Parts: sequence; C-alpha cells; structure tokens
Amino acid sequence: MKATLGGAAGFIIIVALLAWLVWQMGVRSQRPRKLPNLGAPDVLTEWSPVTFTSYGSKVEGWLLQPATHAESANGKLPLIVIAHGWGSNRTRVLRYAHSLYQAGFAVFMYDARSHGDSDSIHAPSALMFRDDVMAAVEAARQLPGIDAQRVAVLGHSLGGFGALLALESGMDVKAVVTDSMPVHFETMMKSELRRKKLPVFPLAYIIPMIWLIRSGISRAQFKAANIPLILERHAGRHEAGRTPVLMIHSNGDEFISAKELKELKGKLPEGVIDTLFVSTIGHSTSEQEPAFWERVIPFLQEKVANAAGKKEACGTRLQATRENI
Repeated sequence: MKATLGGAAGFIIIVALLAWLVWQMGVRSQRPRKLPNLGAPDVLTEWSPVTFTSYGSKVEGWLLQPATHAESANGKLPLIVIAHGWGSNRTRVLRYAHSLYQAGFAVFMYDARSHGDSDSIHAPSALMFRDDVMAAVEAARQLPGIDAQRVAVLGHSLGGFGALLALESGMDVKAVVTDSMPVHFETMMKSELRRKKLPVFPLAYIIPMIWLIRSGISRAQFKAANIPLILERHAGRHEAGRTPVLMIHSNGDEFISAKELKELKGKLPEGVIDTLFVSTIGHSTSEQEPAFWERVIPFLQEKVANAAGKKEACGTRLQATRENI
C-alpha cells in the first residue's frame, strides 16, 4: 500500500515538475531579445528622434526626411511606417529606409514594446504588434510636415502580421506592404521551436496557450486573428473602399516558407492582394533583390504618394484596452 502511494506521489511530482518546466519555457519564449539600437541611424538624410506612447508604454522611434521632397498641394509629405518583427528593432529595418527616402517618402520606424529602446510589458504577443503599429500610425499623422492622409505601412515578419490585424481593428492607411510574413501565428511558433532544436509536438500547441493566458487574450480573440478572413474583408482596390496590400516573400526563406503565401494567394478571390516572390536566401533579405524595389516603389508611389486625400475614416483612433495585449 505504501509503495503504491509512494509511486503515485512520485508520478504526481514528476508531472508537476514537467508542467512547471513547460510553463517556464513558455514564459521565456514570450520574452523577445532586446537588441540595442545604433545611437543614430546610419542614413544620408535628415532625421530626428520621436517618442510616443502605446497603451501607456513609451515607444522610441526615428523620423527620416526624404532626400527629394514629393510634397502634395498642401506642402506635406507622404510617409511610410516601418514595423519590425519579433526579436528585432528599428535599426535592423533600416535596410528598407534608404530606397524609401530616396524615392521621396518620409520614413517612420519604431521599436515595438519589449524591443529595442521601448518600454517592456509583461507578456508581448502578436496583438501587441497590432496595437503598436496602430499607435505608430496615429503618432505619424501628428508629426510636423506629414500628410496625415498619405500614410502606408511596410511590415516585416510579425510586424506585417500585426499590420494586417490592424486593418480589422480600423487602421486607415493608403496601403500595406508585408515582407516575409507568416500567414498563421502557429507557423512562427513552430519555426522558432525548430530553430532552437526543440520538439514541435507538443510544444507548438501548449506554448501558445501559455501565451494567451499570460497576455489575457481570450480564445475568441485568438481565433479572430485570421489573416485570410481579414484580407477578404479589407484588402483590395482603394476605390472600392479597401486597402491595397502587396505581400512579398523569398523562395529562399527557410524560417518562414513562401509556400504559405502561395497557398493564400490561391485561396483568396482574384484582386484581393498583390504578391511578389523573390529568390534571396534568408528571412530578412528580400529587399536585396532589385525586383523588390522595382515593385514596391511604384506600388507606393501609385497608392500613397499620388493618392487623392480623403477624410479620416471613423474608428481609426485607438480605444483603451488592457495594457498587456
């Protein structure tokens, strides 16, 4: 009898220890690396630091002025907000900036919360990226010399994911460009586990639940973060009241496969999104191929720089929600 009880107690202890270890793994995985930024952006144009807030947290950014001014009739500039991905910062997405400011766009880049020089929060998530890009767009609209009606977003990886989630939440921009973006959050989680040589099963199914619990995100909110459905509802021609979306991926991306975007393109109705596939190697290299800029710059010139102004849509202002989402 004692042996049986002792065995049961030992089993319970082992299960509890394993549960604690998995929980701690989930906690650690929800702490993105905080990479330091350069003291000043390595650019050949004017720039200035910008600080704004996202749900009560301080967010640090840079505003880069264009090398050649593509001003509108009101003397103000079109602007591109750049959103980095998980574990990155604004310095690492400077790789996009040169071609944009050379083409006449002001460029606004920032560190998402828990990244770079911005304040950290308890439990970052994909919804945090959504909220931060919305806060960045609203902050950019208020900057001196910026045309509030001609703003677009370029998002890399989870930054692009957050930008598309923001369309569902009412973000009103002239266009969105995504680069190397996962179509499903689970893809990012599985890729991170493989990179760290950890078992995908069962961790890829348990750790997201830990993230949801720690972030205070309901299962319904998680299911609503459905990129294909969001694109069907919000992406398309601006003349039809939708947001033009250009999605780019490299066939040589071994972290997030281009296969997902190809499948997404095949499932969506014709004309919902534009796509471009390049052939660079890696997850953060698409802009190195000339075809990237040969497509992106004309797209932004047409959809943003040459766009007619319109009144600000209702529902674009941020609503107060929990700080940790």
